[in-house]
Amino acid sequence: MDLKNTKILITGGAGFIGSNLCDYFIQRGALVTCLDNFATGFHHNIDHLKEHPDFTLIEGDIRDIGTCHQACAGMDHVLHQAALGSVPRSINDPITSNDVNVSGFLNMLVAARDAKVKRFVYAASSSTYGDSESLPKVEDVIGKPLSPYAITKYVNELYADVFSKTYGLECIGLRYFNVFGRRQTPNGAYAAVIPKFVIQLMNHESPVINGTGDYSRDFTYIDNVLQMNELALRSENMESLNTVYNTAVGDRTTLNLLVSYLKEYLSAYDPAIRDVPIIHGPQRPGDIPHSLASVEKAKKLLGYEPTHDIKAGLKEAVEWYWTHLK
Repeated sequence: MDLKNTKILITGGAGFIGSNLCDYFIQRGALVTCLDNFATGFHHNIDHLKEHPDFTLIEGDIRDIGTCHQACAGMDHVLHQAALGSVPRSINDPITSNDVNVSGFLNMLVAARDAKVKRFVYAASSSTYGDSESLPKVEDVIGKPLSPYAITKYVNELYADVFSKTYGLECIGLRYFNVFGRRQTPNGAYAAVIPKFVIQLMNHESPVINGTGDYSRDFTYIDNVLQMNELALRSENMESLNTVYNTAVGDRTTLNLLVSYLKEYLSAYDPAIRDVPIIHGPQRPGDIPHSLASVEKAKKLLGYEPTHDIKAGLKEAVEWYWTHLK
């Protein structure tokens, strides 16, 4: 399937993942519309695209059904990234997380259905695995959610399944596992761990690891996520539709090892970073101990082959942060 002149709506397109998707699909000749309310996205992520003839920005909120209808009109596909992320944020304010992640998601499904959008690919989450202790995580074995955020992302999957069966809307959910890379913000109360640690180390400040540091995650570089979104859009295999896929590497890294990698790669730019001490704080509520994805389903049905493991991704990410934030 040629993407040239394909009309793609990317919600949350000014965010970390969304802005990378905007770049990626414009480079492939698509006509990209970005919908964002800039609650967690940034104009500077898409400033370089605003004059591009194939890029359109709609500033609006997915909680408004009229805005969703406007954005979906005439679109071939939707890549739905807009959400309020963060487990701690959802614990502090479950109502807003639900409004955006559930009501906003339903608005987008309805608008995509009404606009006769061909395919709706959405950001699902590894948090859906909840208290399931089985490793690696396989798509059809989940536990009970451990946070309001996890509930919202599971509800998204249920709604998408119903819309595919009831209305014939082709839906694919991508369960993102700890995505990191260029443009992920290190600022704010809910900053992700990698950019937060990077900026602290660059400033010779001690990163605080929650708990002993033995918890592990399947850290997934942004380029692997871009590949998965493209494969989900392009797939013509009917068996691959109306389901969910782990979007990960299939390897796990402890927080202690993560910090050691960051210190190693950053010390190439500033040797003093190697000696910055690490602090251990209390364990964070709602956190699952270990996360490791099986990516066999994505490999089999979509042809997915991750291009970046944790080390390759961290090297590129560290170079980007050093270049752009130092």
